[in-house]
Amino acid sequence: MTRLEPIPPAELDDEQRELYTAITTGPRARGAATFELVRPDGALRGPFNAFLLSPRLGDALQNLGAAIRYRTALPPRVREMAILTVAAHWDSPFEQSAHEHVGRACGVTEEEMAAIREGRVPDLADPYERACAHLARLMVADGDVDDESWDSWADQAGNITVFELSTLVGYYAMIALQMRVFRVH
Repeated sequence: MTRLEPIPPAELDDEQRELYTAITTGPRARGAATFELVRPDGALRGPFNAFLLSPRLGDALQNLGAAIRYRTALPPRVREMAILTVAAHWDSPFEQSAHEHVGRACGVTEEEMAAIREGRVPDLADPYERACAHLARLMVADGDVDDESWDSWADQAGNITVFELSTLVGYYAMIALQMRVFRVH
């Protein structure tokens, strides 16, 4: 049972309405690699409903999330496999469902998603994708990358990727925590 009822659009104040519009008309609302942001009654789904509780912070979070998804150098498959790794680790049903949909549109296979759901790194032929998947798995499992793993994977990924990947993992872990606290499924 949710701890935060959906906030109907008719009840939004000006700041909330501005954030609502930014979320529903921004990059998340366009393209094939998206998921449903709005319920049939117009209320926001997933973490976005909670963002409305504190519109200034919610706007900062939605902007960070948009930057992570649309303005990094991470290829879509790498990005979605990393998000799914966080979702599986945190047992976050909304993240899992939404990003499996996006992942499919980005070419993540059912077998790869099954491995991630099971807490495993998928068998990936591409060395860059394999390095990123191992790094993301370590970040969620250990909250760190040990020296041996760093030596094995970081050179293949590169420092920019490790920075962007660790930012993604941290952001989606925070979102998973918020959804867990508010019982958003």
